[in-house]
Amino acid sequence: MPLPVLPTRLGAPRAGWTRHADVVVIGSGVAGLTAVLRVRAALPASRVLLVTKALLDEGSTRWAQGGIAAALAAEDSPDDHLRDTLVAGVGLCDPEAVRVLVTEGPGRVRELAALGARFDRTAAGELSLTREGGHLRNRIVHAGGDATGLEVERALIAALRADEGVEVIEHALVLDLLVDADGHAAGATLHVLGEGTRDGVGAVTARAVVLATGGMGQIYASTTNPPVSTGDGVALALRAGAVVTDLEFVQFHPTALRVGNAGSAGQQPLVSEAMRGEGAVLVDAAGERVMDGVHPLADLAPRDVVAKQMSRVMAAQGVDHLYLDARHLGERTILRRFPTITAQCRSHGIDPVTQPIPVAPAAHYASGGVRADTWGRTSVPGLYACGEVACTGVHGANRLASNSLLEGLVFAARIAEHLSGGLPSPGAPAETAAGRASAGLADPGERGDLARTMTDGAGVLRGAPSLVATAKALAGIGDVRLTRATVTAGPEAWEMTNLRTVATALVAAAAARTETRGSHWREDFADADAAWRGHLLARLDPDGALGVTFEPAPADETDGGKTP
Repeated sequence: MPLPVLPTRLGAPRAGWTRHADVVVIGSGVAGLTAVLRVRAALPASRVLLVTKALLDEGSTRWAQGGIAAALAAEDSPDDHLRDTLVAGVGLCDPEAVRVLVTEGPGRVRELAALGARFDRTAAGELSLTREGGHLRNRIVHAGGDATGLEVERALIAALRADEGVEVIEHALVLDLLVDADGHAAGATLHVLGEGTRDGVGAVTARAVVLATGGMGQIYASTTNPPVSTGDGVALALRAGAVVTDLEFVQFHPTALRVGNAGSAGQQPLVSEAMRGEGAVLVDAAGERVMDGVHPLADLAPRDVVAKQMSRVMAAQGVDHLYLDARHLGERTILRRFPTITAQCRSHGIDPVTQPIPVAPAAHYASGGVRADTWGRTSVPGLYACGEVACTGVHGANRLASNSLLEGLVFAARIAEHLSGGLPSPGAPAETAAGRASAGLADPGERGDLARTMTDGAGVLRGAPSLVATAKALAGIGDVRLTRATVTAGPEAWEMTNLRTVATALVAAAAARTETRGSHWREDFADADAAWRGHLLARLDPDGALGVTFEPAPADETDGGKTP
């Protein structure tokens, strides 16, 4: 099947206002907030502008329950953390990037605590550490029991608001990258809703652009991601000609709360893996253990293993959910460690102290994204990426639990360090050449159809028939020539166009990778294949034609070549 043609820029009115900054950071999760604070610290005279799609505190970070993984215990080490990360990544992690993550991570966590983040501590005053899936050591720092992301976000926002040198534009959807005549990033266009400090489409020119826009979970019908996670950064990067990689590796969290038919659409409450770290177990309606004999770590196996096994059991039993049983932990432990989860469950009439919690897998984290090196640099000069929107190589085929907040902290700081060596000097933004796919907008009325199509054909279980059918469906979903809809340029149409762009690229990569590896599970290719130990790189040409190429991974000396 020929690969599709996608928009090379979004249809939008001309910019009605302009702002100038040295660095513009797009996104206000842990990665974006850290990038702003670290750039300001490294370059105190710099003008930094933070753009966020909703309010400062409405990104994905606040929903992170489990914690931050870092080798902080005396019996732990960066080498141990590296080993666990590489195992979870199933041969596709970049060992150099992982080494950066695990070596610099403990320092970044300590700095976050010094900034004011109130992590949970033992009676002796030491950081309280727990385990999650795939970790062989207790190394997960948490706050408020199960409200780590909320506390991290609070501390970072408080520090940002104390810095008068940072300008913030809220309620702003980023549209397209501005580039100069040589293809260097020179800023971005964005649209500010009426609630913002400015209104309508504008342009922000900058010497460097940092993407920290988060994930793309809204391409699926059921996700733990907030509504703002519509793949805007990845879609922008594709339209700018940047390389995007590993999109097929979408991690489905095994335990999203399932109440009634709540799993059919939108953001679902997360039931943290830390609950299994404390001893909760997955069972079916009859109380039979789901993970016994499946993996040596049983309920604490890597997330892809757990999600796949749950999907198998659910399919075999003809049910849409299983149960997480934490009753044996006791009321005191449940209320102390998991107050947020307990409150969420009770709001739906479920008491985890006395009842098993109904759960099912939901789209959770994109291990792939805009390709970035260990300094956050993308293939477009002057464009940086960090956090979930980026693919630094640390996650490989399957992110290790609680490495995500750590990645945002570490690589955002490295971007600031790189910029401190000298800001780029792009020329004036050039007028965008109109390719044959330029200015295309998708019909937002079909957003629900897109999410259902992706869930059915490119979700946890995938195969050639489902992926071919999904690709064909995506080619028509939102196409105004078929829907005959009149699409007005605006946030709904722009988000739908971004969703269709990233979904199309994901399906193309998933169809190309004819093996099962990590969070990519092909029913028709059940095993990992050494020939596929490498990365699929997606890129749009100037006319919008999507190209997907394979790049073999270097020989991995960390495991002696034993990983397929």
